[in-house]
Amino acid sequence: MIPSYDKIHLRFKLNGSSYDKESLKEVSYSLIKEGEAYEKIIGDFLLDWLDDKESVEVKTSGSTGTPKVISVSKQAMVHSALATGNYFKLSPGDRALHCLPTNFIAGKMMLVRAMILGLELDMVAPSRLPAYDDQVVYDFCAMIPMQVKDNLERLKNIKTLIVGGAAFPATLMPFIQDLPGNVYATYGMTETLSHIAVKPLNHLKKAAHFQVLEGIDISQDERGCLVIDAPDLMVEKLVTNDIVELYSDKEFDVLGRIDNVINSGGVKLFPEQIEAKLDSNIGQRFFISSEEDEVLGEKVILVVEKDDSSITPSTFKVLDKFEKPKAVYVLEQFEETISGKIRRKNTLELLKKHSKQKPLI
Repeated sequence: MIPSYDKIHLRFKLNGSSYDKESLKEVSYSLIKEGEAYEKIIGDFLLDWLDDKESVEVKTSGSTGTPKVISVSKQAMVHSALATGNYFKLSPGDRALHCLPTNFIAGKMMLVRAMILGLELDMVAPSRLPAYDDQVVYDFCAMIPMQVKDNLERLKNIKTLIVGGAAFPATLMPFIQDLPGNVYATYGMTETLSHIAVKPLNHLKKAAHFQVLEGIDISQDERGCLVIDAPDLMVEKLVTNDIVELYSDKEFDVLGRIDNVINSGGVKLFPEQIEAKLDSNIGQRFFISSEEDEVLGEKVILVVEKDDSSITPSTFKVLDKFEKPKAVYVLEQFEETISGKIRRKNTLELLKKHSKQKPLI
């Protein structure tokens, strides 16, 4: 039987204490009235979840456009929680760590999974260095790449770690291979109620691709972009702007966003793939973009935050001929979303006013 959103699992615990629906409301009021800033947000969401409405409002991150608020079905969020629980074989009484902001869907879904699956959830303030007890064994946790990078020595007691919010950096891959637990990259967005696909990142015997969760079907449109059919999560199919390579009707890899594709001299280039190659060669934040060129149509450019003069010709030896930037621009600070993602279009607008061009030696 599929659980209903208005029921709290009997095994659910929050910071070590058991709660039913009424006592959880009381805790929510207390968090709003007396809690820290992140606890007030958790309290607000829990009250929304526990009211009589069939939907809740969630905010998109704004990484690819203007942030907006959308209404999503609570029962659809239950289905998302069940799909995650089934894939990772989570059981009632398993212990989970919540260290993400609850402003956005990833943080909200950690709470929903706990309430629906009967997890024992420990919540701490979301930060680069979450203040959790790293001697405690956790069955499940979600982080963003920045948290993984800054807490590599503290992850040994997490059995299943999912990482999302941004592409997993290639530079981190060697450091997670010896972790005893399993680390997965996730693919998803607010509209899909967190991840709809996961990809193993360590303990691999062969190359891995994103694998969709149960109840998800995928295809491509005429542009080569991913189309997601998830009737339990969304009313309509979702056509994304992510160009993908399909390996089966359940497996795919993301090549890049169609809005970012560069056509340079007739060669189609994906900035995300170029960035992955450069990741270990550039110390500060950066991204690849383009600008108009009379000969090539578009030429590749590199945009760097806070120049530290570490970029030399050898930086680009890992790139193919057409991938190498024709110009490097430096900005003091990138535009970013609340969750820390770079807003490329907004940052490119800043180039016109505040950038300085770094000579290519």
